[in-house]
Amino acid sequence: MSSLQEDVVRENLRTVIDPELGVSIIDLGLIYEIEVKDNDVLVKMTLTSPACPVGAVIQAQAHRAIKKLPWAKEVKIQLVWSPRWDPRLMASEDAKMELGII
Repeated sequence: MSSLQEDVVRENLRTVIDPELGVSIIDLGLIYEIEVKDNDVLVKMTLTSPACPVGAVIQAQAHRAIKKLPWAKEVKIQLVWSPRWDPRLMASEDAKMELGII
């Protein structure tokens, strides 16, 4: 059941767009881990850089996107900096095209 819930969380997070890059945080590869346990959701994510000026906005949008799920009780967004985000390795093909990497 939890893997299905994780997929649903991932799809809801797809609606969160990095305001600077105009690409979803899922496609950018900013979401490192989604854990659902007893309807509590923990998301480990990073930002494009530690000095990201819209980091708090992205975190708040991610939190709101998950809270829209009727079964999600407690939602925690944890920022992690390891591994360091690298769009060449972590972004989807569509995001790489959008960012001009490929």
